[in-house]
Amino acid sequence: MGRSIEGIVSNPKICSGKPCVRGTRIHEHIILDLLAAGESFEGIRKAYPNITDEDIRACLLYASILADEEAGVTAA
Repeated sequence: MGRSIEGIVSNPKICSGKPCVRGTRIHEHIILDLLAAGESFEGIRKAYPNITDEDIRACLLYASILADEEAGVTAA
């Protein structure tokens, strides 16, 4: 991925290098899964008090960039 997304980090020493919300061990895909299930920002913040609305938006931006890079791949 060519762009850096403030709020999302990938460090081989943290969570085996999987993308996480900065300063946590919360994988970005967990936040995306919650959003996809209809959870509100408020509900996510209540479940994970260490993250902010900006962190949640960073997860969405990260997913958007990945989807753009995968353009042409059709979901089944």
